[in-house]
Formats: sequence, structure tokens, C-alpha cells
Amino acid sequence: MVLWVFGYGSLIWNPGFDFDEKHIGYIKDYKRVFDLGCIDHRGTPEHPARTCTLEQSTGAICWGAAYCVRGGPEKEKLAMEYLEGRESEYDSKTLVEFYTETDTTKPILTGVIVFTSTPDKAANKYYLGPAPLEEMAMQIATASGPCGNNREYLFKLEKAMHDIEHEDEFVTELANEVRKHLDVSEEVKALLKPVVSRISIKPQSQAHVSTRQRVFAS
Repeated sequence: MVLWVFGYGSLIWNPGFDFDEKHIGYIKDYKRVFDLGCIDHRGTPEHPARTCTLEQSTGAICWGAAYCVRGGPEKEKLAMEYLEGRESEYDSKTLVEFYTETDTTKPILTGVIVFTSTPDKAANKYYLGPAPLEEMAMQIATASGPCGNNREYLFKLEKAMHDIEHEDEFVTELANEVRKHLDVSEEVKALLKPVVSRISIKPQSQAHVSTRQRVFAS
């Protein structure tokens, strides 16, 4: 038996488990969306991050990477245990067909496992649902958790899609919107800079103004 897993988020650039093959390709009738909340990696329960999940969409395609694990039941078990722990916020495992540019009419793989999130706020506590682009961007620009900040996740995904030469238009649009919010903070900092006065005044202690480093995709 051989295990195949499809990655469309952080698994593209950081699979984290022992695999034997990797193929770049896509699945059909799914699109990548940032409707899943993350409260223990790149966000907190009070300020959840937004990470990607898949939404069924007829005619859409979602590019990513398929990983093969072979070597017996024990190796497959270890890989699945790792993935189920890491992807614990995804409450569904779906079997999909995987295509490559070699033949777009016939899948090269069937029965590929993909972790998805049930779009039901009542049944799935991690599901946030859609939101306006600007609202999502503000949430991603400011959320942070034990594994890092939310914007780093988005920028790394943007770079990963560029590296596999299949940029996701929505990911790029969202990343650019997040950058706008980071630019705003830089402008605010510029306004807070002290004005040099020609009048001699006594030195006074100034309140410390914290600054945030502007972040770009690596």
C-alpha cells in the first residue's frame, strides 16, 4: 500500500514528514480560501489567525504538491499521525484525483488524501467563514501565535506558489492587501517623529513609541 497526500498550504514548502516522492500538480473543482481559524499556531483564541482551506467550486483548480509515502504500514502510520496532529484544525479528510500538466484530461493519481475544513460554524469551531478582503487582511496583518505571525504564513505561501510557477491570484491579492496595512503603520510612525524646534526647551522624557518592522515575502 502507498500513501499519497496533497498539500495546498504550508505543506507545499514545509511537509515536515518523511516522504519518497513529490509531484507538483493540481486537483479539480476546489479553490483555496482563507476561511479557517488557527488558534494555537499562528494565532490565539482571542485573536485567531486565518489559514487556508479548500472550498468546492465547479471548474476551479488548485495547484499544490502531492507527496508519496511508501515503505510499509509503520512508515505510513508515522506520517499520518504527524499530519493528523499538525492538521488538527481540519475536521475532514477527502480523497481526490491529482493531475499534472502532462495530461490534463486524466489524473495521474487517484485516492490522494487532502485535509479540508467543514464549512459549518456550528459543527466546526475552527471555521471562520468568508469575510471582506480588507477585513481578512487586517486580521492576518496583526495575528500572531507560538509558531509565528499570520502574515509570514501568507507570504511564505505566496512565495511557494511563485516557486512552483503557479501563482494563486487570490493569495497574491490578499498578500498585497496585507502589505498595505503594514505600510499604514510605517506612515503612522513617520507622523509620530518629533518635529525639530528652533526654540530652546528643557529636555523632557519621551514616552517610548514601539515600532514594528515592515515584513515582506521572503
